[in-house]
Amino acid sequence: MSGGRLTHEYEKSAGIPPSEHAFGMSAETQSEPNVRPATGGVSDAVVVTHEDIDRARDRARVRLARRGSGLRSRMWLLWLLIGPGILVMLGENDGPSMLSYAATGARFGIGFFIPFVVLTFVMALVVQEMTVRLGAATHRGHAELIFERFGPFWGWFSMIDLGIGNFLTLITEFIAIRAGLGFFGVPAWAAILLALAVLYSALLSHRYWTWERLTLAAAAFNLVFIPVALMAHPHWGGLGHALVTWKPMPSLSKDTVMIVLSDIGATVTPWMLFFQQSATVDKGMTTKDIHFGRIDTVLGAALAALAALATIVATAPLFHRITADNFEAAQFAQALQPVIGRIGASLFALGMVEAGIVAAITISTSSAYAFGEVSRQPHSLNLPVSEGKPFYAVLCLCAAAAAGIVLIPGLPLVFVVLVVNVVAVLAMPPALVFLYLLVNDKEIMSGVKSPRWANALAAGVVVLLTAAGLLYGLSVVAPQAFAWLGGK
Repeated sequence: MSGGRLTHEYEKSAGIPPSEHAFGMSAETQSEPNVRPATGGVSDAVVVTHEDIDRARDRARVRLARRGSGLRSRMWLLWLLIGPGILVMLGENDGPSMLSYAATGARFGIGFFIPFVVLTFVMALVVQEMTVRLGAATHRGHAELIFERFGPFWGWFSMIDLGIGNFLTLITEFIAIRAGLGFFGVPAWAAILLALAVLYSALLSHRYWTWERLTLAAAAFNLVFIPVALMAHPHWGGLGHALVTWKPMPSLSKDTVMIVLSDIGATVTPWMLFFQQSATVDKGMTTKDIHFGRIDTVLGAALAALAALATIVATAPLFHRITADNFEAAQFAQALQPVIGRIGASLFALGMVEAGIVAAITISTSSAYAFGEVSRQPHSLNLPVSEGKPFYAVLCLCAAAAAGIVLIPGLPLVFVVLVVNVVAVLAMPPALVFLYLLVNDKEIMSGVKSPRWANALAAGVVVLLTAAGLLYGLSVVAPQAFAWLGGK
C-alpha cells in the first residue's frame, strides 16, 4: 500500500474506519500527513514519508485558500483542486477516439451524431463523478478497493484485465503519434522517441502537482480541433438544427450501428475509472473537495465534448467525398488539406499527436497505479524513484514496450486498432459493475453515498454502457450478426 495512506492492517488494529485517520485528524487534514507504523520499532512509532510531506504541502495551500473570502480565493481554490477530471476526459480524447469522431463526420456529416456525442459525454460525466466520491471518501484507488471489498481474485482480475487493455490501448496511442508526425515527414523512430521523451520528462519532478500541471498543459492542445473546425466554415444554422432536432437521421445500417457503438466506446473506457479515482487519492482530496471534483469533471467533459464535436465538424466537408473506413491520422489530414489548407491540415495532424501523447501519459500512469494498489507497493507520483521503483518501472516499461511494438516492420496497424477496441469494450462491463457496487457500499461511502435518484440515473447509464460495449464487441467479432440491418 502507498506510503501516503494508513495501511489496511493498521487501520483494523487501531479500530479506525477506512475514511478516517489517526491522532484525531479532521476531515480537512485526513490526508496529510498520513502515517504508518514503523516496522521493528515501538508499537506507536510512525514513519512520515517523502510522499506524505509533499502531499501535506499541497493540502496546506488548500487550507490557506479556504480561509480566504471572495471570488479570488474561490477561484484559487478551484485552481488548486482541479486536474483529475480534466485530465481523464481530455485523455480519453485519444488517438482512436479522435479517429472515430473524424470518421463520424466524414461518413455522416452534420446531423444525428452531433447531439449523440454530447449525450455520450453526459454519460461519462455520471460515471466519473462516482469515482470522485469513491476516491475522496475512501482514500483508496479503484483496484485497491476491489481487492479489499471483493477479495484477491477479483482484485487481481481487475488489475490484469486493466493491464492488458491499457497495454493494447497504449499501442494505438503510439500509432496515432507516428501517423500524425508522419504527415510532417518525421520518421517513425523519431516520432516514437519524441513521444517517450515527453512522457518521461513529465515524471522528472517526482511531484504529483507538477506532473498534473504539465500534463494539463499538454492536454489543452486537444482544443486545437476547434480552430480546425472553424477553418472548415461550418454552416452554423445546420449545426444548431442538428443539435436541437437530432436530424437528419442516418439510415439504419450495419455501418451506422458500428459508428454509434464506436463513439460510445470513445467516451467511456475502464482505464478512466481507475485513473481518476487514483489521481483523486494521489492529489489528497477529501470529502470537502467533492464539490470541486465535480466541477473539475464537468469542465473536463465540456472541453472534451467541444473537441470531439469540432473533429466531427472539421471532417464533415469530406461527407460523400471519400471512404474513410481505414483512414489513419495522416490520411485524414491529407484529405482535409484541399478543404482547409495546409495550416488547417497541419493543426489536425498535431491534434492527433497531442491526443496520443496525453493518453499515453495518463493510461501508463493508470496501469502503474493499479499495479501498486493490488501488489501493495508504494504508488504515487509524489515518490522519488528510489522509493517507488516498482511504480515507475511499470509506468515506463509499459510505455516503452508499446512504443517498440509500433516500430515492428509490416505491423498491421488498422488490425491492431480493431483488436484494441474489442478488448476495451469487453473489459467495460465488469469495471462498471464493480464501480456501481462500490459507490453504493454504505460501509465505505459514509455520508457521500448517492441518493436514490442519482443511483437510478447511474444504474441506467451503467446498464446502457454495458449493453453498448457488449454489442460493439459482438459487432466486431461477428459482424454478420448485424447484416440484417438495412438489408445489408
